[in-house]
Amino acid sequence: MIAIISAGLAPGIALLSYFYLKDQYDNEPVHMVIRSFMLGVILVFPTMFIQYVLQEENIATNPIVISFVTSGFLEESLKWFILMVSVYAHVQFDEHYDGIVYGTSVSLGFATLENILYLVGHGVEYAFTRALLPVSSHALFGVVMGFYIGKARFSDKKEQRKWLILSLILPILFHGLYDFILLGMKNWGYIMLPFMIFLWWFGLRKAKKARAVKMVQI
Repeated sequence: MIAIISAGLAPGIALLSYFYLKDQYDNEPVHMVIRSFMLGVILVFPTMFIQYVLQEENIATNPIVISFVTSGFLEESLKWFILMVSVYAHVQFDEHYDGIVYGTSVSLGFATLENILYLVGHGVEYAFTRALLPVSSHALFGVVMGFYIGKARFSDKKEQRKWLILSLILPILFHGLYDFILLGMKNWGYIMLPFMIFLWWFGLRKAKKARAVKMVQI
């Protein structure tokens, strides 16, 4: 059990550390990052309950519905809500890149508990694949969400709505596509590889842009 928990925790902690340490100028308070991470952990329970009810009521049976509604929309909208309620107006959210730190914290909290539960049920031999795919994809959904929430936080009121809509819609779209590749496509590995490469490129590009805003200010 210790091996399973360690394997389940490791990729989430590593990715969170990576994005946290990339904040070169003013690292966020560790307690705020941990709080966001734990809020993401807590989100797993209502999400699993809602998904269970939808499955039992035969509402979510089609791969498109499962991918884009019960996974993409449900999970990303709950993460978005947590970010808006817990950190968006917080005084510590004082630069664009902070959105990425908090976005990845919530997403990786969610992904880490989900990962541990999966490994408990299926075995530690899946740890490497889980680290490469669902855990890292959740981190990148969080990067995208946090990037646009950061843009909204430091934009005028006319622009805020546009960025907040993108901060929700794009992670839902990416998450839905990720799940649909797994659930609805044969030989999904051939499609998943370029999709993950694109997702990493897109996410790292957004992180670099967010850091550049601070560099310009300095």
